[in-house]
Amino acid sequence: MDVFSRYAPFVQDFIYRNNWQALRGIQVAAGDAIFNTDDNVLLSASTASGKTEAAFFPIMTLLSEHPSATVGCLYIAPLKALINDQFLRLNDLLEEAEIPVWHWHGDVSDSHKRKLMKNPSGILQITPESLEAMLIRRHGEIPRLFGDLRFIVIDEIHSFLRGDRGMQTFCLIERLSKMAGVHPRRIALSATIGDPEAVGRLLSAGTGRQTVIPSVKAPGMRWRLSAEHFYLTPPQAAEADPVDGAPVPAPDALADEASDDKAPASADPGYAYIFEHTRGKKCLVFSNSREECEEVTSTLRGYCEAKHEPGRFLIHHGNLSVAYRESAEIAMKDEDSVLTTCTTATLELGIDIGKLERAFQIDAPYTVSGFLQRMGRTGRRGDPEEMWFVIREEHAEARAILPETVPWRLLQCIAVVQLYLEERWVEPPREGRLPFSLLYHQTMSTLTSLGEMSAAEIASRVLTLAPFRNISSGDYRFLLEHLIETDQIQRTENGGLIVGLAGERVVNNFKFYAVFQENEEYTVRCDSQELGTIVKPPPIGDKIAIAGRVWVVEEIDIQRHEVYCCPVKGTIPAYFGDVPGDIHTRILERMRLVCRQKDSYPYLRKNAAARLAGFRWDAEHIGIADHPLVCLGGNMYCLFPWLGSYAFLALERFLKLKCAKRLGLRGLQTSRPYYMQFSMAVDETEFYQILKEEAAADFSPEELLYPKEVPVFDKYDEYVPEDLVRKGFAFGVLDVAEMKKRISQIGATWQSF
Repeated sequence: MDVFSRYAPFVQDFIYRNNWQALRGIQVAAGDAIFNTDDNVLLSASTASGKTEAAFFPIMTLLSEHPSATVGCLYIAPLKALINDQFLRLNDLLEEAEIPVWHWHGDVSDSHKRKLMKNPSGILQITPESLEAMLIRRHGEIPRLFGDLRFIVIDEIHSFLRGDRGMQTFCLIERLSKMAGVHPRRIALSATIGDPEAVGRLLSAGTGRQTVIPSVKAPGMRWRLSAEHFYLTPPQAAEADPVDGAPVPAPDALADEASDDKAPASADPGYAYIFEHTRGKKCLVFSNSREECEEVTSTLRGYCEAKHEPGRFLIHHGNLSVAYRESAEIAMKDEDSVLTTCTTATLELGIDIGKLERAFQIDAPYTVSGFLQRMGRTGRRGDPEEMWFVIREEHAEARAILPETVPWRLLQCIAVVQLYLEERWVEPPREGRLPFSLLYHQTMSTLTSLGEMSAAEIASRVLTLAPFRNISSGDYRFLLEHLIETDQIQRTENGGLIVGLAGERVVNNFKFYAVFQENEEYTVRCDSQELGTIVKPPPIGDKIAIAGRVWVVEEIDIQRHEVYCCPVKGTIPAYFGDVPGDIHTRILERMRLVCRQKDSYPYLRKNAAARLAGFRWDAEHIGIADHPLVCLGGNMYCLFPWLGSYAFLALERFLKLKCAKRLGLRGLQTSRPYYMQFSMAVDETEFYQILKEEAAADFSPEELLYPKEVPVFDKYDEYVPEDLVRKGFAFGVLDVAEMKKRISQIGATWQSF
């Protein structure tokens, strides 16, 4: 029987009502895997390919044929907005089937949650943090809620593959299954999986099931790409003298649209470009930080005011209030909307905002996955996916030395695009970590949930979870002893373990449910409006930037963590806390290749092509792509290792702690993960020889920590013994293996990679 015929009648009716002519490849493959096997399933297909329906059509069919006595399907998503969007979509699909859909997160009303608690059934959509809270606060209800759970759907699984939040999610799935006494199948969805086999192994860990990864022939890609470069002040790169032999970009109507209404004459040229090419279209403008998002929104709104135009720029990021975020989402879903929303990763994932015409990316994203997800917001309803990169940089000072003259963001932009175009490469899962911070969190969560347990019992519950497979029983015993000493855990008269007084202060805070690092935040209010949150409020009378506008602080309530303000004109920088970028080594290696090649890239506009050509001329004469160590004059050098964030960090420490004395190293300064500058007392040949000798020596990664250093890297490291924090950082963060591999390549064999 074909997959369509196997679907429940209400699913078939939905397909007919929506005038579908045929099922897509991913839907046929998913139906076959879910209907005809008992395995886990990983569905990887392009954005807007119908993955959600591919998973839920067969799941809902099976639930309708054999209704579950409890919640039958648990859907876990990384964002509240994604859950809200999918909640509406599934309700539309299930309006004729007697399968209720529930959603559960911090913004959902208590009345809706009470209805689920009273009648657990159907499909429940939830975030990892809300699931954590449910396991802690409602642990006694878990069997009644999930005793007949058959499926767990993990949406946008790629967003869970490289950090503690993803490992927390898999811990929660295992804990829930044990508490409820169930063995549900796992169905994972993503448009950007770099290593399907590795993700399949991760999905199957602890289940005893295999993972089916349907192979679906991808349709031909239809992309419209444009990348333009802007100096913040004149002249632009294309206005300078052309470089001999530089390719001239072909005319491209994509970025040459005429605009009768230009931005103000004094406008930032990059932001002016966005202002002019978003007019009359529905667009997203992606930034890599909330600060930059605030800056571009405020600037573009200022251009509207200066031109006496109606406002057409919205804002969406994680520090904004629910009202502001949802207002932007609703406005963008309007089919007739010609508004533009400036955003961060919060609109990167699969929220359906209708027919989006164009996406802009300021500078380059940190990952290929992020690029694909952001561009994938466009191209729905049959149109090509469309992304415009806008690369901005200051002119280098007249006396600037080499590394400051490299167009790093432009190289990164090209590398990210080419890696996918040429190799279909996407970042793989991050493996091999020692997540002691998460181990503390799950230990405290399990004790809070289940009450008194022996050390052996808590170890059997927690240490056996798949994310902790690299942690020894000896290290766990050491952690428990430390937690007892610091009153995080208390030993009872019976010899059991319970949460201690100090631990109660941690677990009773609502922020405990999340494992990602958070800054201490203050809620910002104007009259009855909640605008969002900020870090470190300024003194009364100073200004802050949030929600795309500027406000003056009138009052600060320290006890309640609230800031009261009123709107004023102008623009100022925003600050929401540090957001580091994690860049993979493959991206840096491809950036090096961009420097060496003569290839032209058809998506580069005239300024970008001119900037690249000018830099390549310099790079060829200086040799930075062929020689990692470049003399800047005298005994000052610059090292270009072309390593990703964690291997670069390992190399930086290796030079300081293992090589500095032999090299006569002084004044090491870095711009991670691009270059290092320093002076040294040896020549280039000796430098390579010393690095190779020291790298070949047998040393522990822990030797790359400074004396008495306790590198608090993850949220709960402060509660972990210092020795374990050091060990976790050395073995789980510093990529010593990648660093050693690169050292073995430099010098004579440098050309080989």
